[in-house]
Formats: sequence, C-alpha cells, structure tokens
Amino acid sequence: MRIGIIGAGAMARALGGGWSAAGHEVLIGARTAAAAAESAASIGGRAGSITDAATFGDVVLLALPVPALSEVLHATGELLAGRTVVDCTNAFAPDAAAPEGATAFVLAEDAVAERVAALAPGAHVVKAFNLCAAEVWQAKARVFDERRLAVPLCGDDEAALRVVAGLAEDLGSRALPAGGLHRARYLEAMSVFTVGLWFAGHDARAMFPPLEAAFAVVD
Repeated sequence: MRIGIIGAGAMARALGGGWSAAGHEVLIGARTAAAAAESAASIGGRAGSITDAATFGDVVLLALPVPALSEVLHATGELLAGRTVVDCTNAFAPDAAAPEGATAFVLAEDAVAERVAALAPGAHVVKAFNLCAAEVWQAKARVFDERRLAVPLCGDDEAALRVVAGLAEDLGSRALPAGGLHRARYLEAMSVFTVGLWFAGHDARAMFPPLEAAFAVVD
C-alpha cells in the first residue's frame, strides 16, 4: 500500500518506519526538502513536498502539530477527497491550574478530528494512533501483561476503518472499533487525561480492570 505522511517529526518516523518495515511504500512530505529527506532516509522511504504526500497514495497520515493543520489542510484539502486520512494529532496545552511542579495538560481544542473532516471534505477521516507516544511505536514491544496493545479507531467510513485496522495490525497491535468520527473527541480527551497521568508518574492502566472483571448491570 502507498502511504503519504504529512509531517516529518517523531510520529511520522515511528509510524512510517513500522509501515515501511511491513512492506508498504511510504512517502514523507514536509515544508522543507531537508526535513522530508532526513526523515524519509531514516525509515527507508521516499521524500517529497506536502502536496506530494497528499497525493501519493490511498492513505494519508497527518503527523503535524495541531496549530499547523489549518494551513496545511487549506492547501491540500481538495487533494484528499476520496482518500483515507488518519489523524493521530493531539491538541495538548499546559494546564495553568495544575499545582506547581505537576505536569498536566488540557485540550486546546475539543474536536480536532471533526475539524480535519470539515477542512478536507470528501476525505474519509479516521482518528487513530493518538494515545501512545512515538517512542512506543519505535519500540518492539506490543504485548503488555499478556494483552496486545490496542488502537482505538473512530471514523464513519467502513472501508477506511478496515484499511486503518490493517495498518494497526501491521504494527503488531490490534484495532479496537470505537464508533463514528463524532466520538473521536472522547478519544482525544482520553489522551490528554491519561498522558497527564503518565507524565506525573502514575500508571494510567491501573484505572481499568481487565475485560473479564469489568462487569456492570445496565441501569
């Protein structure tokens, strides 16, 4: 599969490197040729412009800082029509109300994935890969406490969801269907909350029992 990645940072290299190793053709596009070339060389992929990445393949990963999304999508939104667009971004901002010395975040924007869909009409947007840092995807471990790492997916197009589920499996993880794109805002909120806990030195996974113990009676 041909995958275009807009952005040349750590997530672009981590996810792109995994997909390249799985046999996909990956092109990294960035604002500068040097940044694209450096990241592409590190994963054995191709380098190009942002427009090249938007038109390269059937799947386009947005691996950008959230403040850059509007400018990039105004320039490429029409080019993304009919393509599967994977949004792995998070709109984190420091929590000014956090106690001194504590690391905490809030959302600078409530629904990034929905804005991506609005700026790229006709694109099949899927929110995915936003819960774990690039270092997780660069590492080889995918099974923790005998449970395979899951990637929640939010999107409205069934074909696009199947494609992204396959890309998650290519990275050694398993896809977790999490509803339509309107639910992506909850995935984004989950990210800001759990990442804040991790940065503060707490094990966010300890909040949740395993499935076999997570029973409840419907009210």
